[in-house]
Amino acid sequence: MPLRIGFDMDGVLADFASAYHAMEVSLFGPDTPRRRPQPEEQEARLAREAGGSAPVSGAALDDRRRSDAVWQLITSMPDFWTMLRPVEEGAVRKIHELMLKHRWEVFFITQRPATIGETVQRQTQRWLIAQGFDMPSVLVIGGSRGAAAGALRLDYHVDDSAQNCLDVLSDARAKPVLVVPARDVVTARKARSLGIGVVNTTRECLDVLDQASAARQQPVVLQKLAAMVGWAQRPAR
Repeated sequence: MPLRIGFDMDGVLADFASAYHAMEVSLFGPDTPRRRPQPEEQEARLAREAGGSAPVSGAALDDRRRSDAVWQLITSMPDFWTMLRPVEEGAVRKIHELMLKHRWEVFFITQRPATIGETVQRQTQRWLIAQGFDMPSVLVIGGSRGAAAGALRLDYHVDDSAQNCLDVLSDARAKPVLVVPARDVVTARKARSLGIGVVNTTRECLDVLDQASAARQQPVVLQKLAAMVGWAQRPAR
């Protein structure tokens, strides 16, 4: 059977963090500290508020107001999700090449909030096509990334969120791959201790998946690769 692989969008393929920071600077000035926002966190927060979550105060309230101002600007921009730069030039095209080489079934999974213009799915599809992936399968989901990975019967899921990878590890049979900067040794060490695969770049991840695909009939090679990356031993599908 072809491998089924899921890729998160923001932080793995699309450079949302830089666009978000540019918005913060435009609103609050050049001394604004850089942060690593996650679109799914905004979606989850909106869902909690719709359900009547407890109010916040103090510094947390100030952070929320700043975040709300940035998101209001983002969601008011027509087709915002089509305008992001790639995290790594050529990575999407490389996924396409490997998909054809190994007959992968690829899914692009996101929890982006809606903006003015086309739907999140259409915007994301247009971005992926422009980056070199024809006919992309884009899933805009809510809730646990693990539940989505399980429903899609993924073999691997690539994400820059440790929580999403943990959800996949808990709720699906897929092997999660966490893309984490080399400087973040604490997150990398903790992820490995939990059995989550760790790479520093999307390119490195694609090299690993390329090797895993080529070695599917070589258990010893797969075991060595799993040990190198840090995957927990998962039962065969």
